[in-house]
Amino acid sequence: MSHPGGSPSRSPAAEPAERDASRTAGSRNGLIALALAAATLLVYARAVGFDFVGLDDAAYASRNPFVLGGPTRTGIAWAFTTTYQANWHPLTWISLMIDAALGGKAPWLFHLTNVVLHLANTLLLFHVLFRMTGLPWRSAFVAALFAVHPLHVESVAWITERKDVLSTLFWLLAMLAYLRHVERPTRPRYLLVPAAMALGLLAKPMLVTLPLVLLLLDVWPLRRFPSAAGPGDSRGRTYRLVLEKAPLFALSLVSSVVTIYAQKKGGAFGGLEAFPLGRRLANAVIAYGTYVGKMLWPTKLAVPYPLIPGAQTPGRVLASAVLLVAISVLAIRGLKRRPYLAVGWLWYLVTLLPVIGLFQVGIQSMADRYTYVPLVGLFVMVAWGVPDLLRGTGLAPAARPAILGGAAGLAVLALTGCAYVQAGRWRNTSELFAHVLRVTEQNATAHNALGLDLYESGRPDDAIAHYREAIRIAPGFDLAYANLGAALSRIGKTDEAIAAYRQAFRLRLESPGMRTTVAGLLMTQGRDDEAAAEITRAMGDAPGDVSLRKALGSILARQGKSPEAMAEFEAVLRETPEDAEALASLGTLLMKQGDLAGASARFAEALSVEPDNVPAHKNLGVILARQGRYGEAVAQFTEALRVRPEDDGVRRNLEHAKALAAGGR
Repeated sequence: MSHPGGSPSRSPAAEPAERDASRTAGSRNGLIALALAAATLLVYARAVGFDFVGLDDAAYASRNPFVLGGPTRTGIAWAFTTTYQANWHPLTWISLMIDAALGGKAPWLFHLTNVVLHLANTLLLFHVLFRMTGLPWRSAFVAALFAVHPLHVESVAWITERKDVLSTLFWLLAMLAYLRHVERPTRPRYLLVPAAMALGLLAKPMLVTLPLVLLLLDVWPLRRFPSAAGPGDSRGRTYRLVLEKAPLFALSLVSSVVTIYAQKKGGAFGGLEAFPLGRRLANAVIAYGTYVGKMLWPTKLAVPYPLIPGAQTPGRVLASAVLLVAISVLAIRGLKRRPYLAVGWLWYLVTLLPVIGLFQVGIQSMADRYTYVPLVGLFVMVAWGVPDLLRGTGLAPAARPAILGGAAGLAVLALTGCAYVQAGRWRNTSELFAHVLRVTEQNATAHNALGLDLYESGRPDDAIAHYREAIRIAPGFDLAYANLGAALSRIGKTDEAIAAYRQAFRLRLESPGMRTTVAGLLMTQGRDDEAAAEITRAMGDAPGDVSLRKALGSILARQGKSPEAMAEFEAVLRETPEDAEALASLGTLLMKQGDLAGASARFAEALSVEPDNVPAHKNLGVILARQGRYGEAVAQFTEALRVRPEDDGVRRNLEHAKALAAGGR
């Protein structure tokens, strides 16, 4: 395969026996693909039976009404306009909607799609590397490491990380399109590159570094840069290669602006006061080094790794910096003879840059999922570097393939076992975060997630202990306060629950639903004025939410402010004329004012919309009884009791109406 510049894209240090020159290449590559698929499925096939986990899966899938509603026109419009979860990734939302439409609310299809996408990425990575280098076994080794490395489990086993596996699919497709363009440049072939990149950016903005990676590939293995392609117009050729990426850099710029806007709007960015620049730089250096360490020895994997004040000690920063400098020096010194070292190392450094923590997003110091694409660079360094290292030992050439094959096989086997164990920890919330608490310290997110799992399992007291620990670790953890409020409310500690919710409000976590919950708690204590104030605040944030108007109307009715309450319910009915709850509530107010005809009409309307509306049946029965229409009253009370058999008040009304009907009155 030739490229502009005239040099083939083959490694000059490749073993002759490894050259792809045999007629059995197709069969061999097919067997490699089968082996890669088998290893991937061995690790991840059982994920199809895993549950949702209590960290963002509710927001991304299990309790997101837009996702569960499927790819409707409304849902797709929401996907392209929302910055929910402090992200803009419409293609990710749409892919989750398709899963919900096909598989319902159960988690199996969400998991299956993640596994299939990871498998596709593995096979595509092998194909692209082999096509660029012509070296099947090294390409297969990189793909195998990608498939089964434990650091990649988080991206595959976590439904929320659909954005990782989906965006990487388009990353690799963009690389393949770029390679085809390099082989035979045409405008249609080139246009496939920005098209694939744009789709990837719609899934996750990690592709902003793709243009830089393509420039790295121009150095090696494509050898398009002047220093690799031979003598000639060096400056002109370099300029053309950079200019070729201009549309891709433009896409990166637009995506970066949109991402920063979405994350600022969602409150995900940590300010310099909370995360000073020096602390960010120190954490970035440590993270770069730690990822290398966990690539080599993947133990104590967790989600998330908490950003602990004081953890960025000078010793840790220095050790990591020494490692990074040493590898960088090695890569630079080997640039001419072993360009794959520099390319692989820069791939790693560059692709991690958006998530290394210089722009602090969230409360984690690092995350396994961030390595999904960056580790490919390190894998390339190993896959190409070890054979070259072995060549320098003086071993007989005939012995090298067996040694390399055995070592590679053992490494892949060991990583497969580790990944299998790590994937099993994602079975459900309790297993995952029990493990996380064993391997990390001061992990407020893990305590909050475990608390939520215990709360939903009917153990609010145990949940409260975890919420309080999360708050002790992170006093500004707004979500933990909100969850604590819900748990305290469950066990009847209303005052403490209200205080917890209000602390969440002070920390700027609030929603109309939470305000309504607090209003309900206040009403149980007879604090109707405060309840009305909470609803009014919620209405300021969501003026079109008719449920808030209904809640305010109910509070005003409790306070005896019938005209004001009626005005709220009438406003609801102007927006939604067939709102059965508002019709029944307005009927009740009319009934109290003595307008029985008007009330009866409203109750009848409510029942035409919602035949099982108990207040409408009950109150219409009372009106009919007052009018001496006992048989009709009995029918209404009977219907109310059918829907709500535990209502003793309806039962007494029914018995009284039956007695009156039997007495002929």
